[in-house]
This record gives sequence, structure tokens and C-alpha cells, in this order.
Amino acid sequence: MSSSIVDPADPVFLLHRGGKMAVASTVPLTSREDLSLAYTPGVARVCEAIAADPDLADDYTWAAHAVAVVTDGSAVLGLGNIGPRAALPVMEGKAVLFKQFAGVDAVPICLDTQDVDEIVAAVRALAPSFGGINLEDISAPRCFEVERRLDEALDIPVFHDDQHGTAIVVLAALRNAASLLNRKLGDLRVAVSGAGAAGVAVTKMLIAGGVNPDQVVVCDSKGIIGRHRTDLTGSKAELAASTNADGRHGDITEALRGADVLIGVSGGQIPETAVAGMAPDGIVFALANPTPEVHPEVAARHVAVVATGRSDYPNQINNVLAFPGVFRGALDAGATRITEAMKVAAADAIAGVVAESLTVEAIVPSPLDPRVAPAVAEAVAEAARRDGVARR
Repeated sequence: MSSSIVDPADPVFLLHRGGKMAVASTVPLTSREDLSLAYTPGVARVCEAIAADPDLADDYTWAAHAVAVVTDGSAVLGLGNIGPRAALPVMEGKAVLFKQFAGVDAVPICLDTQDVDEIVAAVRALAPSFGGINLEDISAPRCFEVERRLDEALDIPVFHDDQHGTAIVVLAALRNAASLLNRKLGDLRVAVSGAGAAGVAVTKMLIAGGVNPDQVVVCDSKGIIGRHRTDLTGSKAELAASTNADGRHGDITEALRGADVLIGVSGGQIPETAVAGMAPDGIVFALANPTPEVHPEVAARHVAVVATGRSDYPNQINNVLAFPGVFRGALDAGATRITEAMKVAAADAIAGVVAESLTVEAIVPSPLDPRVAPAVAEAVAEAARRDGVARR
């Protein structure tokens, strides 16, 4: 079947033709003896051993270094609810990044359902094949419930990357931006534009990392979130109770008045006049893709440090800095879950890679920096052991 939007000569389509990944054997299969060891009859002895002691699956199957990348196709990149089949190229790409940067085997799982109960049931059913679950591109608010229920039900790490991967890298970038400007996280006034999956996770992560919750103001499409709002439930109600101590009302312009930091995770456009109202030597992370909430050249007229989610501008806040190392560390430690301390440790490790060479155009490492994933993995594994969630 052909489509008018497909150009067979386009390098993008050429690269994707036939998919971006394949399954490869790690053992020889060149003789009858090889077959008898890898498959029947030899494999039966391994099956019997695992049946008697399920923990042996970590040693004698791929589960201890394999992750399921699971989506329902409801919030794919900036494309929205395009469904599971159209989401598959993104999940394949994620799996390739896992392998390239952390040596983790990952399998794309695109579910043809957007019902929370069905998603949870499906992932629980396939979990024995994997050592971790990476939830991907599942829209809010269902993503919160899916992750919570799976985290409670499974004894392997469950990580919604759109929330926590973004949040980890934002904390790392803010640590280094503050250091570059001789500021302390606890003294910063922070405005977060967006209260979806990423906005909620970023806010929680910044607070866990040392930002004063009283100094945080979060905005959704209706304006500043606070105790004055009567339309809030779930995660937004939690934000209202824990942030905006000054009781600010109004829109993003009011939230940015005198703020030191803007974190944009909404996709909505923010006027230059609002950015101009920020405090001197400010910091803007405009992370919407492909169109940042504030164009970086516009933001640079008013603040000291600018970051985006794009690869064609300096300071790319990219999830690939976090998730490969987070899962590598969690798998190495045999972690049963991913704790807040493990996420903070990941952020500190990312920040530390470039801490001695900071400039306004280099507050985070390059996504291709080979030092990142090993540093994150080591920090996450150590934090897992300190938190008592490690089995190794």
C-alpha cells in the first residue's frame, strides 16, 4: 500500500524501511549438539530449574537485561493520539537507543487499547518476560494511574519516561545552570508551564532535588494552579496543595513576574512580554517540540541561560540522557522499583558529567556523550542498594 506522504527516496523513509531493529542470537546454532543444548532436550532442564526457583530466570534467561517499551499510542511525540500502529516507529527507536547507549535489550509493545484496566492487565501478563517496563507516550491523566497500579503490582521497575526521564534531565540541567550563575536551587523562583505528565513529574522532581515548593508556581491551560481553584482533581489538586505558597492568581505572565526560572512543558506559546518580566539572570527551558514555548533567540534577549528539547540548539534537554542509564542501573542492581532517590541520583550523575566545563551553551552533556549512561547506571544502582530495593 502506498501513500502520497511517503517519499521512497527520502532518507528518513529509507532508514525506516523494514524497521530499525531485529532479534539476534547470542549462542551458536551450527550443529545438532548446539540445537540440543539451546532447545530440546537441553532447555527442559533449565525450565525445570526455574520452575523450582523462579529467581533463576535472572541468570538463565534474558529477563535481567530486557525491557518492554509499552505504549497505547495516545500521546506520541508532538503528534498526539495517533494509535499503536503509528507509534511503532517511535517505540522501535526507543529500543534502539536502549541497546546503543546502555546495552539493554528492549522490545516495542504497542497495545491496541487505551483503557487503563486493559493496559494494566496486558502489561502484568507480559511482565515475566522482562526485567523492567518503560511506559511511553501514554497520555495524562491515564498515565498516572497506569504507572501507579503497575508499580504496586509488579516486582520489577516501572518507569514512565515522558514523566520521569524528562524530569531527571530538567533537574540535572537546572543544577548546572544554577551553578553556572552562582545560584542555589532553594533560592530560585520557578514557573512551570504545563501540568500534564511531564509538568507534574518535573515539579515533583525539582522539589525532591532541592527547589523550595513554596517558590514554585505551576500553570495549566486555565492559568495558575493554586488553592483558589475549585476545578482541580488528582495530580493538579496535589500541586495546588504543595506549591504557590503566595497564592498567585492569573496566567503565565503573572507566574513569570519576578521568576528566576521558566520550565515550559506545555506546547503553548508564551509571549515575549511575559519572559521580559522575569528576574535578571534568568533561566528558560522551553521544551516543547518541534516549536518551543518561547523561541530560544527571543528568550536569550531576556535571560542568561536557554535550553530546548531540540537538537539544533544548544542545551538539548533529551530523555536519552536518562532512561538508558536508569534502566541499566536498575537492572544491574536487580531493583524491584525505581525510587525518588534513584531519580535524583540519575540527575546528579548527568549534571556531574559536565560540571567542570560548564558554559551557557553546555549545561548538559551531549546525548551522544559515552560517559553519560555508565555514570547514571552506577549512581542509580548505588541508590537502589541504599534504598533497600536491590536484589543484587
